[in-house]
Amino acid sequence: MPGSGSGTGERLTVVVEGRWRRAVGALLRIVVVWVVSTLTLLALAGLLPDVELQSDDGDSITRTAVTAAWGAGAFGLLSALVWPLAVRALLLVPALLLGLLAFFLNGSLLLVALWLIPDGRGEADPRDAVVVAAVMSAVASATSTALAVRDDDAYRRRLRRLAGRRRGAPAGPGPGSPPGTVFLQLDGVGHRVLRDAVAEGLMPTVAAWLGSTHRLTPWYTDWSSQTGASQLGILHGSSHDVPAFRWYEKDTGRLMVCNRPATAAELQRRAVERTGHDGLLTQDGASRGNLFGGGAGQLALVLSVSARRGHRTRSRAGYFAYFRDPANAVRTAISYVAEVCRETGQSTRARLRGDTPRVGRGGLYPFIRAFATVVERDVVVAAVMGDMLSGRTAVYADLVAYDEVAHHSGPHSRDAAKVLERLDRSIALMAKVAEHAPRPYRFVLLSDHGQSPGETFESAYGLTLRDLVRAGCGLPVPRRARHTRSGAEARGALRSAVHLPVEEGREERPPRGSGPIVLASGNLGLVSFPDVPYRMSREEIERRHPGLLRTLADHPGIGFLLVRSEAHGSVVLGAGGQETPVDELADGEGPIAVYGPGAADAIRRTDSFPHVADIMVNSMYDPATGRVHAFEEQIGSHGGLGGEQSHAFLLSPLSLSAPVANGGLPTGAEEVHRVLGRWLRESQGPQVPLGPAPAAVQECPPRPRPEGAFPVADSLAPDKSG
Repeated sequence: MPGSGSGTGERLTVVVEGRWRRAVGALLRIVVVWVVSTLTLLALAGLLPDVELQSDDGDSITRTAVTAAWGAGAFGLLSALVWPLAVRALLLVPALLLGLLAFFLNGSLLLVALWLIPDGRGEADPRDAVVVAAVMSAVASATSTALAVRDDDAYRRRLRRLAGRRRGAPAGPGPGSPPGTVFLQLDGVGHRVLRDAVAEGLMPTVAAWLGSTHRLTPWYTDWSSQTGASQLGILHGSSHDVPAFRWYEKDTGRLMVCNRPATAAELQRRAVERTGHDGLLTQDGASRGNLFGGGAGQLALVLSVSARRGHRTRSRAGYFAYFRDPANAVRTAISYVAEVCRETGQSTRARLRGDTPRVGRGGLYPFIRAFATVVERDVVVAAVMGDMLSGRTAVYADLVAYDEVAHHSGPHSRDAAKVLERLDRSIALMAKVAEHAPRPYRFVLLSDHGQSPGETFESAYGLTLRDLVRAGCGLPVPRRARHTRSGAEARGALRSAVHLPVEEGREERPPRGSGPIVLASGNLGLVSFPDVPYRMSREEIERRHPGLLRTLADHPGIGFLLVRSEAHGSVVLGAGGQETPVDELADGEGPIAVYGPGAADAIRRTDSFPHVADIMVNSMYDPATGRVHAFEEQIGSHGGLGGEQSHAFLLSPLSLSAPVANGGLPTGAEEVHRVLGRWLRESQGPQVPLGPAPAAVQECPPRPRPEGAFPVADSLAPDKSG
């Protein structure tokens, strides 16, 4: 056609000119960063007497500046070439050494850079080299970011690199594409905690959304109110046969623990097999910092695949993508050390003030907390930013910081409130980056459960649940109680991140004949008799241990028991001889009278699981104070029934349909999965493969709001009810 050659030539000219402009712009940024790094090195050499940039006889100002330029250029080149390779080895060591090694490696690179300066004019004391390298990395990163912010294309490229976006990856969707969805899970943040934080000004970003663009809806968790069950149900549509955070399976002889990679992988396999689809994120999705993959093609920091060695599916892949930038490593390492010091100071003040309730916060806990509140947060946030800039259809990310701190400091403590403030800043940062994405994004905030406060069972009564069970069985009780290890998700994520051996030794297959196996999941206890290959009945337990069930049911720290009965089917036992068949359970009546709406259905559902324990034990609950007694070393707990732990939240854009028609509330993680799937279909269309379309898009059955169960959803006044 006439003129077609001219049009093609014009387009080619535009493309070439655009490439030249980008190349010139990149070169100018490199020169500016080099100049700033040179000036920084000169300033630090003047401040630190053991950093030398001159010969012994002295040099002119010009010669000294050239020497500094040599050193800054060599340091920048070494950081670009050597650091990414070194980080791969760095991530093989325990996270406790991460901060020290980051500084040591950066300082070593500077010493090498000074050694490369001609005529031996560069020299520094190793201790000063660490300081100089850290400052230069931070200044260079800040300068590069400031220059890139003025150029949207450069800013996107920098953020893609920050999140591990690989060169040559396909471009994201263009203008006019349907909106993507970012699901941010604030682990352990209950409905009341979020509302109070908004009302008290701790979370201004969330407050702004709630006041204009989003709606807040509470939802009820299952009996097993913990991340393993909730996130499996939310991402994969099935939380069937997950009775607790940890449980014993008689048919295999295995102890299942949700924050172990092998257990997470098996639970994910079972859920996929049961539902017939891979999960919520199968349509161009990304899973970041979760226990499960949700069918996503992009995985990082996902526990269920952490043992794999496949291309880009390893749990540590996200850590490498983040820490290959030395400035990120230095900044996060400094924050990590600061968080360890902050926790040490906070725990010391709590002891000096005589705060109660209180649990031990020594040992490795300060380092685990710092990993959850700093390292994992930074890496997950960076990964989400990269996903948005790549135009992913759906992203699901878990931020575990609040849950970890609330377990040990309390869900309403000042320590936990500070974490909420920092989480809000992370949310604001992600929302800001979304403005540079190739498509619009909708942010959905949600939680997997809440936390209920209270003194531990052992602290309140002087013995553990295991001690009480053994005493009821007539077995010897050890003098020194063996504390139950905390079930916080961050512990498993930390071990996975640095490839430490998973704690599956002697507990993986408990020895038979050693008495009952007693496990704890927050304020939910599970008692199993491993020498009996099936679920024991009440009658069998009473014949073998006549006083056990009554000892447990009548204890003031225990609310109710669930056992199977040969005569009446399963029954719920309470204090004073209370006994109700599961089929006749009703909310507000009998042994479960104080546990609120949904308790009866939650118990019935768990009773149907193949791997329910011989005796399910739920702690007491005081509705006036909201207290429970955790069977673990936690003063903020979740895993059973009672109080705020069962009240999670959904914060969704008003542009999406209401979670449940007629003002009802979602009940259970599987129902939340259907809600999120419907929202994805509203944005992306029916091609979102979530199994049979009618089941995925149908309106959740309405449930009338129980009187007094939740405050009005859009109210911002703090909820002071128990």
